[in-house]
Amino acid sequence: SLLWLSLWPCVDESWEVSFQQVIREHCRRLHVPTKRLQNKLTAASDLQPAARFLSWTDCVAVRGQKVRLVHLGQLVESLFARRVKDSRPVEQRDPGWKLFGKIPPREGAIKDPTRIQKVESFIVRDSQTGYVFMGEYETKSGRAGPGNPTSPRQGVRKNLDFEPLSTTALILEDRPANLPAKPAEEALKHRQQYEEMVAQAKKRELKEAQKRKKQLEDRCKLEESIGTAAQIWNQEILPNWSALCTSRRVRDLWWQGLPPSVRGKVWSLAVGNELNITHELYSICLARAKEKWSSTSAHSLETEPEDPGSSDRESSLELIKLDISRTFPHLCIFQQGGPYHDVLHSILGAYTCYRPDVGYVQGMSFIAAVLILNLDTADAFIAFANLLNKPCQMAFFRVDHSLMLTYFAAFEVFFEENLPKLFAHFQKNNLTPDIYLIDWIFTLYSKSLPLDLACRVWDVFCRDNEEFLFRTGLGLLRLYQDVLTTMDFIHMAQFLTRLPENLPAEQLFQHIAAVHMTSRNRKWAQVLQALQKDPERGSPVLKR
Repeated sequence: SLLWLSLWPCVDESWEVSFQQVIREHCRRLHVPTKRLQNKLTAASDLQPAARFLSWTDCVAVRGQKVRLVHLGQLVESLFARRVKDSRPVEQRDPGWKLFGKIPPREGAIKDPTRIQKVESFIVRDSQTGYVFMGEYETKSGRAGPGNPTSPRQGVRKNLDFEPLSTTALILEDRPANLPAKPAEEALKHRQQYEEMVAQAKKRELKEAQKRKKQLEDRCKLEESIGTAAQIWNQEILPNWSALCTSRRVRDLWWQGLPPSVRGKVWSLAVGNELNITHELYSICLARAKEKWSSTSAHSLETEPEDPGSSDRESSLELIKLDISRTFPHLCIFQQGGPYHDVLHSILGAYTCYRPDVGYVQGMSFIAAVLILNLDTADAFIAFANLLNKPCQMAFFRVDHSLMLTYFAAFEVFFEENLPKLFAHFQKNNLTPDIYLIDWIFTLYSKSLPLDLACRVWDVFCRDNEEFLFRTGLGLLRLYQDVLTTMDFIHMAQFLTRLPENLPAEQLFQHIAAVHMTSRNRKWAQVLQALQKDPERGSPVLKR
């Protein structure tokens, strides 16, 4: 096997082997006329001399003594239509050449432990081109002993702790004894470079291992805390909901996030059921929706609707189909063929029959999808209908323009109170709240934030109602205020409508907690009420 190969500018003339001798010897072994092989080699004269030599033959010379040929290169063998096969058994074949590495085990060959390998140095020089080729030739011999001494090169690697491969061998292994040795400075430099690379690799691996260990510890702590919190909610709080839901301890637990196992129950209790919707009512609305779907699909191509209301309902049904395919596409559970596709379609269709005055509006699918992930179908419909019946959601989904402007103006009051510099920057660039707040409010942040973080926002939203939606918006602006102050209108709008995916949950809630929802000793509800009574105090930019 060829372990190392390079070009050297000059070598003693006594080590020279004529390239013509190599050709003649190989022709004799292959029983090929010398003239025929010469013609074939001349046809490949466009190759570089060194490349031709490496491809044509592997004849070697050790200290001026010619060594028997091992095999001809693949290029020379491909020059002839008939391949010459070696009739000797596989285990007796001579080893071949291989650059930078060990010889891979041959198929069918059984390694004999009684045989050892010797490595001999060789140098070949082409008398025509002047190129010199050096390497190490690996041979097999019998058991080492007094009668069969091993090669002096056998002990070259005995002081190494590992078998050098690839660049390791080039850096650490000494040159063959028949070549000029490395200068001491160069050898020391290579050793230092190798040790530096190894130290950096070990340091990087240690840092990654520590990071993985910390992540595992944090995950274990989180699972422990979730298990403990779930036990508290199930055993202490939920059985006594009416008495404990407003207590300080429960509110603090609420702020930390609800355990997934109790999230649906707490949401249902917090949202309530002011509309008194029952499971039977949901079944009735769903049956009506299915009738409309079947009738619409049967008659939409035959007749044109005369009633404008029926046309609106049909457009709502078509919009539902379109919007479902765009709901949490990365989860692949609400799309056609997914496990929750029909459930989401049923809830949205039933709601259009329950509230035909509202119908379906884009963004509802995200709210319904989050509820489906945490509640049973009928309970999800009840929570969905009651949630959209809240004043803020109804104002947005019914597109009550004046009331929407009032909410935006109230948001600007607390925006200026908490982040005056960023507020001035937004005003300078004419970036109004309707550009980025509409998407946040319509989907309750379920589209803009990662799903687990959006669920945690929903936890506190169920506790604090609409105020927390606008407080979360101020927390996001506070979190990224340093970045936003360096942007212009276009980049700010793009950034806020598509927030970073790796948004840190704990930092966001820290910034939300730092937002003060009081302005001149007035709370959110008082500011909103004052703006409703006096519309002239609203945002002049929004009015324009």
